[in-house]
Amino acid sequence: MNRRHILQTSSLGFGWLALQALHAEKPSMVNPLAPRQPHHEPKAKRVIFMFMAGGPSHLDTFDYKPELVKNDGMGKLLGPVIDFKPRGKSGLMISDAFPELSNHADDLCILNGVRTNNPGHHQATVAMHIGSEMFVRPSVGAWVVYGLGSEAQDLPGFVTIDPISDLGGAMNYGSAFLPATFQGTRLSSGAGGVPNLSNQRLSASEQRKQLDFIQKANARLLTTQTGHPELEGIVQSYEMAWKMQSSVPEVLDLGNEPDHIRSLYGLDDPTTERFGNQCLMARRMAEKGVRFIQLTSNGWDHHNNLKQAITDRSASIDKPIAGLIADLKQRDMLKDTLIVWGGEFGRGSHGDNDPRNGRGHNAKGFSMWMAGGGVKGGFKYGSTNELGNEAAEGIIGTHDLHATILHLLGLNHERLTFRYAGRNFRLTDVEGEVAEAIIA
Repeated sequence: MNRRHILQTSSLGFGWLALQALHAEKPSMVNPLAPRQPHHEPKAKRVIFMFMAGGPSHLDTFDYKPELVKNDGMGKLLGPVIDFKPRGKSGLMISDAFPELSNHADDLCILNGVRTNNPGHHQATVAMHIGSEMFVRPSVGAWVVYGLGSEAQDLPGFVTIDPISDLGGAMNYGSAFLPATFQGTRLSSGAGGVPNLSNQRLSASEQRKQLDFIQKANARLLTTQTGHPELEGIVQSYEMAWKMQSSVPEVLDLGNEPDHIRSLYGLDDPTTERFGNQCLMARRMAEKGVRFIQLTSNGWDHHNNLKQAITDRSASIDKPIAGLIADLKQRDMLKDTLIVWGGEFGRGSHGDNDPRNGRGHNAKGFSMWMAGGGVKGGFKYGSTNELGNEAAEGIIGTHDLHATILHLLGLNHERLTFRYAGRNFRLTDVEGEVAEAIIA
């Protein structure tokens, strides 16, 4: 018998337990989102995952290749279109695409040997989010909340802000065969945050009476239908939605932030306002105990006009990310907040299209970076070959990346399993090695 079956048969399932916990003082009642003990001492308490949809060029951002500079124009080789400089005391090579982020070079752990299996946007995007490019599986955030629960009392444990609607869509933040209560909640950085959250027709007390009536009916149904994850998810979602009516407007009301904080994130500039909103929302939710927060920046698929395109996209996120790092540091939160930045793959060393002023897809080697949460700052790990086409040293595959994230959170990726269809599944399938060298 696994944990879920025991809970279902002894206590009528996760949803009923959540409902009971809301109305009972008994400490024995179990909430499926209650914090749980990790497997080992964690370095990080939470994750902020910044996904750059489209595949940013590592060769023009975080992976400096002197040979590519030297051979620019030979054959179809395209050298970096943006200059690199050593940054901070560590001397990490970062391009001029990120002048604000470069000021925090000594906080960054740049991973230059990342690779994935497929150069197609859909497959690589899904693999980055769920660990599989072919099958429907729980997302990283769902696994994290399943393993650790959440410290947030009136917010979901896993939220995704402005996610992409295609390339896997909701699968990228879904729970698949895990209980539905662990799936991500989609939020918007625009006005409202969550559509249709407020009720204009019923008062709070009337809503509570209505919800109690519905939940009693659901509870009766659960006594006759154990092992019904969809119903359990509905029960839990009703209660969470009730709590979110007051908590979400409060945490997403950025208007009460002081002017210097709004400026720090770039909320006073149309170029940075959208992603700045995401980053500031992330900080506020991190303070509330949300376990996994995912942000998305679109438009990184640069087959043409590379220099202008990457300059524009970088400008939209550079100040907000730097502001987030600075803000977390001043609140003493960076040390236990793991920031992960990257796209689904990188770009090739050869010019793409005529007049070859863009780059094609490259899944064999690219860059990501981490900050805070127990990783070494001012540190470069791994490398691609001389022209940046293929990971050569310190190789981190998708399963290795996920194993490392879980490890920093105190979870052993081989022990974090869920029984489904006759076998124990895990985020990293039957692979995955923790990148021990990057851990502080």
